[in-house]
This record gives sequence, C-alpha cells and structure tokens, in this order.
Amino acid sequence: MEADLPEHDPAIVVEGLRKRYGDKQALDGLDLTVRAGTVQGILGPNGAGKTTAVRIMSTLLRPDEGRVEVAGIDVRTRADEVRARIGLLGQNAAVDEELGGRQNLEMFGRLHHLGARRARARADELLARFGLADTGTKAVRQYSGGMRRRLDLAASLISRPQVLFLDEPTTGLDPRGRAEVWNAVRSLVDGGTTVLLTTQYLQEADQLADRIAVIDHGRVIAEGTADELKSETGGDRIDVVLRDAAQLARAASLLPGDVVVDEDRRMVGASITDRMAALTETMRVLEAAGIEAEDIVVRRPTLDEVFMHLTREDAI
Repeated sequence: MEADLPEHDPAIVVEGLRKRYGDKQALDGLDLTVRAGTVQGILGPNGAGKTTAVRIMSTLLRPDEGRVEVAGIDVRTRADEVRARIGLLGQNAAVDEELGGRQNLEMFGRLHHLGARRARARADELLARFGLADTGTKAVRQYSGGMRRRLDLAASLISRPQVLFLDEPTTGLDPRGRAEVWNAVRSLVDGGTTVLLTTQYLQEADQLADRIAVIDHGRVIAEGTADELKSETGGDRIDVVLRDAAQLARAASLLPGDVVVDEDRRMVGASITDRMAALTETMRVLEAAGIEAEDIVVRRPTLDEVFMHLTREDAI
C-alpha cells in the first residue's frame, strides 16, 4: 500500500502561498487543504498558477511567502524528507523511449536506491498493476499514448509515495488513453494514495476528484465537490432543441431566467429551480406559441459551465 497517512488527516496544507516571476504574480495568497486518501482536483485557465503551485508543493520551486506541508512535513525546511514521500507525473514523459517498460522501471528503481533485486520485483509488480506485463520488453516508442502515460504513472510510484502529484496527466491522449489513465488513478486511491490532479479537462475532474478547487489569478476562487460547484451556477437547466432555427428568438423570449441561445445547435437553454414544473411549463408555452421542439432535456450544469461562470465572474 502506497500511503500510510491517517485517513482524515490532511495530506497537503497550503497557507498564504505567493510566488512572483518578475512583474507577474503567479500565486497570490493561495490556500488549500487536501485530505489524505482523496483526489483533489485543481482547475484553472492557462496562467492561473496551477503548475507553479504543484512545483512548490513537490519541492521543485521555492515560494516567496507562505507555508506548505506535504505528508505533515514542511517543504521549505525538510525538502529531502518530502521528496521521499511523494511522486510526480508532469506534463511531459519522463521515460526513455528506446528502453523497454521493464528496463525503464528497473532504472527508476535503481535511482531510488532499491537495489537490483528489489528494483526488478517492483518493476514486475507495477507492470502487472497497470496492465503492461505483456509489453515489458517492448521499446516504449512502440507504445500507444495511453500505455506510455500508464508507464509514466508506474514510474512515479516506484518509491511507494504517500502523495502523488499529477500535472495535466492526460494532455494529448485520445478518449481510450484518457480512460486507461483514469482507471489507473482510481486504483491508486483505492490503495490509499492521496492524489493532487491539475487538469484542463473538466470531465476528468468530474470523474476523478473528490473535491475541486478553481484557481484564477493565483488564488482559489471556489472550492467544493463537483455537485456543490455546479449548484453555484444557479441549479438545474432546461435545454430545448427546435426544429426551426428561425423560431429561436421567439422561444428564448418565452423561457424564464438566464436564457442562452445556441444558433448552431438550434437550442435555447435556461436556468430553472423546479425540474418537473419547468419541463411542464416549457412544453405548454412552446405548444401554445406553435413552436415545435425536437428535443427537451432537463440537466445539471456541466463543470465546463461552472468553470466559465466562475472565471468570468472573477474577471469582472
């Protein structure tokens, strides 16, 4: 088992974190607490400070101000002890493409001072765990994108870290490769590992994260579960796809609340509070106006809509 932190203790504590690059304030008083044995998602636009925060938490960068503890250890004063307890999977592959998967993992094991026998055993264990046992001798350059990222993930676990940092781990992968990495991450959390995940894929955070923090301009602007964040955008929505795009403006005028018109999809949407009452009333007013609907859907907001709403509001 990779983690031995008490389940309810914080695995990561960040308080008042600040970092400046020249005249750019990358982090501006960032606060964050991550409970052990969970997945913490970090969302934010490009330049929001996500990667800078991960680099500080993983001891690769020193902050200008603030306190960071990982696995109960201060990253500024005891960085070596923190490094012994964490794993990091960055945006770029860290494995050697000319070597096979097993050779890569054995090399990482030796670099972590496991010794030849323990490195071989750990490599075999991780190859089996991530479904790569049959490809262990094949050169990594022949791997698919999903297989390569799973090998990257396996390499980051060589030292059995308590806390794993994943910085946009599925960037550039196709849906199948992304799903493979998601399944691997879920298996880690089931084993007790704490995961901090930065991503630009909103669906990825929705699928994996127990809690999500939205970062913009170097600080947390919203935090909660996916459902809690979705509730902040105004609750449920109703979407109506029309048969005739020429009736979009008329249909929009009949819907209550915050109405959005999507001409390309022949769709109007609005925020609602009572799902069944809104569905019944929408069907009634459209029929009375002679507007024919092709489809009507009542749904929760997506994380994409939450993200756009929060970052737009923060910029105002």
